[in-house]
Amino acid sequence: MRDISVFSGSAHPELAAEVCAHLGVPLSPTRVSRFANDCLEVQLQANCRERDVFLIQPLVKPVQEHLVELLLMCDAARGASAGRITVVMPHYSYARSDKKDAPRISLGGRLVADLLVAAGASRVLAMTLHAPQVHGFFSVPVDHLHALRELAAHFRRYDLSRTTVVSPDLGNAKEAAAFARLIGAQVAAGAKQRFADDRVSISSVIGEVTDRDVIVLDDEIAKGSTVIELLERLRELGPRSIRIACTHGLFAAGALKRLSEQDDVLEIVCTNTVPVPAAEHTDKLRVLSIAPALAEAVRRIHNGESVSALFDAPRDA
Repeated sequence: MRDISVFSGSAHPELAAEVCAHLGVPLSPTRVSRFANDCLEVQLQANCRERDVFLIQPLVKPVQEHLVELLLMCDAARGASAGRITVVMPHYSYARSDKKDAPRISLGGRLVADLLVAAGASRVLAMTLHAPQVHGFFSVPVDHLHALRELAAHFRRYDLSRTTVVSPDLGNAKEAAAFARLIGAQVAAGAKQRFADDRVSISSVIGEVTDRDVIVLDDEIAKGSTVIELLERLRELGPRSIRIACTHGLFAAGALKRLSEQDDVLEIVCTNTVPVPAAEHTDKLRVLSIAPALAEAVRRIHNGESVSALFDAPRDA
């Protein structure tokens, strides 16, 4: 592949290296340094002039550090006369700040989108944004991928004849329904009310789960409070088995340990959009790679091909 340069920030270099391995191109080096006054400086250490530049950086903890690093990478590429700058952002954490549901609060999802464009981004490649409207926050083209094919390929290894996909809330029900169609399962959803970032209430589950194999599907799991609350409601209905799946396994504040300690949870499945430290892995955790999907999307963007065609057919196991 010619005239392409791929750089990684410090958030998830392992994923960037895997994407480059699938593309058959080298991962170009990036130098990140810090001045004595604590300001960051970024240098892209490969030629960018008139090239198709891809900057891979999920916004994960510490989010603000990685965001500024990404903005500086965009600025460095623009200053180096890049032909086009595509931000490959597998996880856009500020997508959760997508609506004004209280007085005098900021819309971080839109603000950060504006910052990326102002820094020089001419295109964004994202995966499983928290809400569909976040796509519209960007004033440049956005290719929005999802990991449902990868998750479906994993779960097709099991007997799915009595399976129900359960969304923790109605907001994620559309994605759960799409996933259920991929694996030929039924769908259900929890009736959730959120009181704080880590305090939720699920009053009931709408759909058939009694004596069925349940797959709880969410876009991301942070503290895990929603999933644990949902498990309590599910147990009241008597499912036959429970598995948990998500795209972004953030697992903050010991969430992975708490979920793994639930005796009736057989498996926790996520993708590698964000790094899960090896020290936190448990026997129940399965991490699927989305590097092949990202690499294929990068290839299609570079060649001017359709990215939406990636979803025309589900990927088999």
